[in-house]
Amino acid sequence: MATIDDFGKIDVRVGKIIGVEDFPEARKPSYKLTINFGKEIGIKRSSAQLVDLYTKEELEGKLVLGVVNLAPRQIGPFVSEVLTLGVPDDEHKCILVVPDKKASLGAKLY
Repeated sequence: MATIDDFGKIDVRVGKIIGVEDFPEARKPSYKLTINFGKEIGIKRSSAQLVDLYTKEELEGKLVLGVVNLAPRQIGPFVSEVLTLGVPDDEHKCILVVPDKKASLGAKLY
């Protein structure tokens, strides 16, 4: 069982998607996201399997939550620097975890 100290090791921050590109080289349909996490963290890149439920236009400007302190992960020719958080719907398609009100870029989940 995880402790509160274990939870504290995961750094989840609010970011704003500022760029969305197709990722045709991915094994599963995905986008390449460019996310601004504010002054402290900066701009990071992430690969996310969102094409079934979101258009590029819907994603642009959306606030999201991302884990910013995981090691980068090589996904084909792309390096994903953060884990954009989502949960599955009934068909196992990814629904983004997002703040329900406006939050500051880089705000830390607690």
